[in-house]
Amino acid sequence: MDTELLLQIAGAALGLLYLWLEYRADIRLWIVGLVMPVVHGWLYYRSGLYADCAMQAYYVLAGLYGWLVWHNAPGSGSETRTVGHTPLRLLPALAAAYALLHAAIYWVLVRFTDSTVPFWDSFTTALCILAYWMLSRRWIEQWLVWLAVDAATVGLYLYKGIPVTAGLYALYSVLAVAGYMRWRRQAAAQ
Repeated sequence: MDTELLLQIAGAALGLLYLWLEYRADIRLWIVGLVMPVVHGWLYYRSGLYADCAMQAYYVLAGLYGWLVWHNAPGSGSETRTVGHTPLRLLPALAAAYALLHAAIYWVLVRFTDSTVPFWDSFTTALCILAYWMLSRRWIEQWLVWLAVDAATVGLYLYKGIPVTAGLYALYSVLAVAGYMRWRRQAAAQ
């Protein structure tokens, strides 16, 4: 078995565990979220997905931040967390942050790399940054942002020749819908 396939399988296994924990709003998702970026970072670098590779460093830092935020919230532990909606007043700021991130990442990819997919790589990376931050705040709509990322990533990863990881993101798309519905029910019951 070649290294790329092993990385895809390991990344898929960690990704499924991570998503299950996220679905349950379980704090342990952040622990898995510290290991998974190492595996995916190596895979993405080997596949020429430089923004996705660099994104893994962000995931480690954001994972530490998310764990601290969740850990210091009332009722810390691995039990289900309180979730809520994204404040509407923040939507313009979130849209602006996305646009700036996308433009900046795109510029870096075009200027400093040999990326063959700078638009899509920067698109998914900028949305990932936004979604991960929204997850740290436990906002339900983070699932919708992940759904957009997952759908675009399936095509991107198929194009780049990493089909196992593309399959994982296809499954992520389905689970993002399920997670969104679960978190909405959870918020309504609170």
